[in-house]
Amino acid sequence: MAAFSAWFWNERFWLPHNVTWADLADPAPGVEYPKAGHLLSALPLALGIFAVRILFERFIARPCAYVLRIQAEVTRRAQPNAVLEKVFTSISKSPDSRHLDGLSKQLDWEVRRVQRWFRHRRNQDKPSTLTKFCESMWRFTFYLYIFTYGIQFLWQSPWMWDTRHCWYNYPYQVLSPGLYYYYVTELAFYWSLMFSQFTDIKRKDFLIMFIHHLATVALISFSYVNNMVRVGTLVMCVHDASDFLLEAAKLANYAKYQRLCDSLFVLFGAVFFGTRLIIYPFWILNTTLFESWEMVGPYPSWWLFNGLLLVLQALHIIWSYLIARIAFKAIVRGKVSKDDRSDIESSSEEETETPKDKGKMPSHNNAASPKGGENGTNGHFASGAWVQDHSTW
Repeated sequence: MAAFSAWFWNERFWLPHNVTWADLADPAPGVEYPKAGHLLSALPLALGIFAVRILFERFIARPCAYVLRIQAEVTRRAQPNAVLEKVFTSISKSPDSRHLDGLSKQLDWEVRRVQRWFRHRRNQDKPSTLTKFCESMWRFTFYLYIFTYGIQFLWQSPWMWDTRHCWYNYPYQVLSPGLYYYYVTELAFYWSLMFSQFTDIKRKDFLIMFIHHLATVALISFSYVNNMVRVGTLVMCVHDASDFLLEAAKLANYAKYQRLCDSLFVLFGAVFFGTRLIIYPFWILNTTLFESWEMVGPYPSWWLFNGLLLVLQALHIIWSYLIARIAFKAIVRGKVSKDDRSDIESSSEEETETPKDKGKMPSHNNAASPKGGENGTNGHFASGAWVQDHSTW
């Protein structure tokens, strides 16, 4: 362990040339530098945030949902069947036609009845609109709070107005209480998301989002340990700027205020494009790549940090393309397609055409219907474009 620790905390990787851990370990009286041990306080804080979330959803979000007449839907449950239940638990998607035919013969059921059973069985595990509203209201509240705090803190910080202050006298930059609180709170929130992901709405990208939260925790921790916290606060604030708007649009959709939902979605898209495609590359990447090179010079962790920020910019471009494509389709077609990660299935999904239906035009499912469960903008909120929905880094 001692050998591993010495290798992992190699000064030549983490710190600029001619700087050692000893130089940062004994600052002047009243001066504090970031230390790896500080990050441990984020774990109990994450548990506290998780507990606050439970209380918030029960005593604040749920009553708000009732005021907006959002109720938990009564879902039709599938009739108990040991054979079909065993098949359901052993597959990750709907059975194909061959399996349906086999089950139909084994149970002496019509294929359509078997399909209906699987649809009902899937839907009975789906979260209600009430559950989704409470989850989004919690995220909206936290994102709005942390973005407001970040703006207030950075407004008084010199590096908000001149990014070269991120590198003056680096890494001997004092850790203020406000900066520490900002960083640890953000880190604790993403730890809490990792905990709550096992109890939240389950979506198809569960593993991807888990890895994403883990990477976010790693990036925030990494920038704290080598005292890149000044530029780190800028990165976090830029990403927080659009997150609460996304959650606000979801809330409007769940409450069936479609015009408000659409307006918030447009505002979200504008803020997302402005922060991720303009401010982030031309303001933040400019200082991490060029100003820091000029004032500090490159070293191993500098290369890694900037490499990760460039990967993040590539993701911004991909997400922006997906958002633009969604918006274009919504404008041209006047409706949205079904969400790839949707947690609601239409009642007609996967049912085969009966003889009496032949010759008729197929009906639209709820995803395309103006009054369907995935109507309006919300049909896109959980698609691949919205992985950023939980992102700060």
